[in-house]
Amino acid sequence: MNKAELIDAMAAGANLSKADAKKALDAFVDATSGALQGGDRVALVGFGSFSVSTRAARTGRNPQTGKEISIPAKKVVKFKAGADLSKSVK
Repeated sequence: MNKAELIDAMAAGANLSKADAKKALDAFVDATSGALQGGDRVALVGFGSFSVSTRAARTGRNPQTGKEISIPAKKVVKFKAGADLSKSVK
């Protein structure tokens, strides 16, 4: 499902216009991004939670040459599915 399909599904499910559903989705993405940038965790009970984790620096290999390369530390976004979502997928 891409963004346009998600907007269509939200509009149909909540009896909204597509424009209102797009605004709601964009507001959710902006609010979630802002919270994660601030180091907060975003939890949606039953659905899941988004959090930021730090990945340590490490040494890797260039697969073409075999030469060792240094991979710097960075922050990554993680999503952990909630119990209700996990059960519905099984």
